[in-house]
Amino acid sequence: MAAKLFSHYAWATSPFIVSAPMRVMSGPALALAVSKAGGLGFIGPGTKTQDTEVDLEEASKLVEQTRASSAVFDKLTPTNSVLPVGIGYQLWGDDLNVAVATIGRFKPCAAWLYAPKHSPKEFDDWSRRIRQASPETQIWIQVGTLKEAKQLLTNSEKPDVVVIQGAESGGHGRAKDGMGLMSLFPEIADAMEGSQIPLLAAGGIADGRGVAAALCLGASGAVLGTRFLAASEARISKGYQNEVVRASDGAASTTRTLLYNHLRGTFGWPAEYSPRTIINKSFIEHQAGHTFDDLKVLHDEAVKNGDSAWGPEGRVATYAGASIGLIHEVANAGDIVHGLQKDALKRIQSAGSK
Repeated sequence: MAAKLFSHYAWATSPFIVSAPMRVMSGPALALAVSKAGGLGFIGPGTKTQDTEVDLEEASKLVEQTRASSAVFDKLTPTNSVLPVGIGYQLWGDDLNVAVATIGRFKPCAAWLYAPKHSPKEFDDWSRRIRQASPETQIWIQVGTLKEAKQLLTNSEKPDVVVIQGAESGGHGRAKDGMGLMSLFPEIADAMEGSQIPLLAAGGIADGRGVAAALCLGASGAVLGTRFLAASEARISKGYQNEVVRASDGAASTTRTLLYNHLRGTFGWPAEYSPRTIINKSFIEHQAGHTFDDLKVLHDEAVKNGDSAWGPEGRVATYAGASIGLIHEVANAGDIVHGLQKDALKRIQSAGSK
């Protein structure tokens, strides 16, 4: 299955490293930097679906600049004229017609679909429309339970890639029925055996050890989100990024809660999803019984304070995964990709020699 991936993403090198489509924070600069380094970068959903059109247009310009000065994408032939970055959509909140028109215009190499509003059958509509608009755009679908994975096998439009997200993940994951990646991935892999669909592992992976473990579980590659929040190309506030580097002990310092969504004015996520965030004063006071209205006033005041809005004394959302204790510095995305690949290969080779 890994060979199947590399045949579609010809510029990629092994192990296959993917940066997740984090909403707003994964912009064109981050996505392209990951792809240039031999991985696959995804642009995240925007505040509005129309935002992805702006981002893909910028990515297209950056790719052309790269091709003029580097041979990194020379393996893309005229008959495979896809954009070497992917794009992510949250089905519950994104507009299918806008998404399809944008994909048809820019032809990203992959479209990552997640979180249907009512039923997994919505993946069929999105997949069919995207394939009609851009046949070379591969369909990636993210799941977090065995039930979701089995449902995909009954859909009429099968995905090209399935991302299996463990409960350690940051951002929005399964609220109550999530399972750690170590147990979840093998069970889904068993259920999908024979499907010929590459499976990628996500959730709690932040270094070469995690990448190596994912490959040993049978994954064709590894997806990282939180680690790329600490990339210099991430579209993120400095205060947010500093907190990702500072925080540790993910079991104690992160939690899944809708509080920060609601403080930000974000409503509408399907009930089965809840985001993991780094705990700060908003959550602590929420647990102590402070009213939402009071917390909202304090949150909105904190937003005006710039980078000090984050941190233990801060009040705004700091979506991040349980792997924060493994992230110690900000680095260029390319260096992150190369470091992950080098360390993962070293550890696999070392384990094989014992």
